[in-house]
Amino acid sequence: MTLQFKALFVHLLTATGAVFAMLAMLAAVDEKWDLMFLWLVVAFAVDGIDGPLARRYLVWHNAPRFDGVLLDLIIDYLTYVFIPAFALFKSDLLPGWTGWMAIIIITYASALYFADTNMKTDDKSFSGFPGCWQMAVIVMFAVEPPIWLMLVLVTALSVAMFLPLRFIHPVRTKRWRAISLPMAFAWTFFAGWAAWVDFHPESWAHWGLVITSLYLLFAGIIQQVMPERRA
Repeated sequence: MTLQFKALFVHLLTATGAVFAMLAMLAAVDEKWDLMFLWLVVAFAVDGIDGPLARRYLVWHNAPRFDGVLLDLIIDYLTYVFIPAFALFKSDLLPGWTGWMAIIIITYASALYFADTNMKTDDKSFSGFPGCWQMAVIVMFAVEPPIWLMLVLVTALSVAMFLPLRFIHPVRTKRWRAISLPMAFAWTFFAGWAAWVDFHPESWAHWGLVITSLYLLFAGIIQQVMPERRA
């Protein structure tokens, strides 16, 4: 199998995210939130796999016809932003004007962020909250916090997109990667399990989901506060 074919296969793998996004959207329209999040978790897993493969097989050189970065951003906006925002609104977790406020803030701020040419830092982290709304929304579905707290969270994360705060990339940020990568795997497992049991309030997966989400959310900021010592 040639490198060119392997590189093309990576593009084809990335593109499956669009199919999973459509399946998630169809489930969301029918208000099957457990099924919707299961498809989003599958899309999240694909997104975690295709990046390392793209760098390994140098897709920009061996399969340059397709822009892998653009393809990834299109799918990420659907799976990370658009569908979770729709679910947050349609589920009535945020009723009335609160739901309208949330989807407008999330989709508008995220569109700007996804076009930000300075979203990556030197250590391969993200500058500003990287618009991973599916992670925030699935926690809201699992825990069902008060409406005011969800509004605060949506507003704070939207503002954080444009602040000089670091958020780790579990695969590419080298510092603490030995912890971050297992945390990302654990988050994927807990998210899938929480959706599988239809967010049963007594499910132990909820606590795992909250703990891993908090680590992935604050690890980069802690790294900023505690700079790495150089020899």
